[in-house]
Amino acid sequence: MQKIVLMGEGADGPGKEDALKDTDIIELYFARDEAAIAETDKKYGAYCMSIARQILNSTPDAEECLSDTYLKTWNAIPPERPHDLKAFLGCIIRRLSLDRYRSLHTAKRNKNLEVAFEELSECVPMKDEDTGYLRELLDEFLEGLDPKVRVTFMRRYWFALSLAQIAGLEKCSINAVVVRLYKTRNKLREFLTERGYHI
Repeated sequence: MQKIVLMGEGADGPGKEDALKDTDIIELYFARDEAAIAETDKKYGAYCMSIARQILNSTPDAEECLSDTYLKTWNAIPPERPHDLKAFLGCIIRRLSLDRYRSLHTAKRNKNLEVAFEELSECVPMKDEDTGYLRELLDEFLEGLDPKVRVTFMRRYWFALSLAQIAGLEKCSINAVVVRLYKTRNKLREFLTERGYHI
């Protein structure tokens, strides 16, 4: 299977080749072995930091969210046993980063994040962003997208990359990115309406 890179090469950090398998890391959590944190950081620390930094525009704030992510992960595993550790960590640090962003909103503003949220609010109300039902619908919608379209969508609305950053990564014009995102948002609106989810 071809690797899909969302944030650019090296998002998982150096030394990943020598890192433990996810299943082995999870077993360390279940054994309450603190090496689990070190192994998680070794394999996914750079990936998590890239998410937090993109949202917060601040390395110190991102580092605090990373630390909180490891604490939450330690407290969650066990009893949880994630099927996808990378996605599990990504969800935690994104939620923590968004919470921190909101708490700092009056002092620090991330224009990319604000504009991306404004765009997505056309079809997904932000107050319902993390509800279980809507999350299931979004997962189903994303699974049905062409992989290239899904990557563009995730780069904009998950990682909050700017249009220029996405265009650079995908080697296309900003206008092409704008059109692709516009069409995808329309498809999402239609999809949610068909499933009985009314905006």
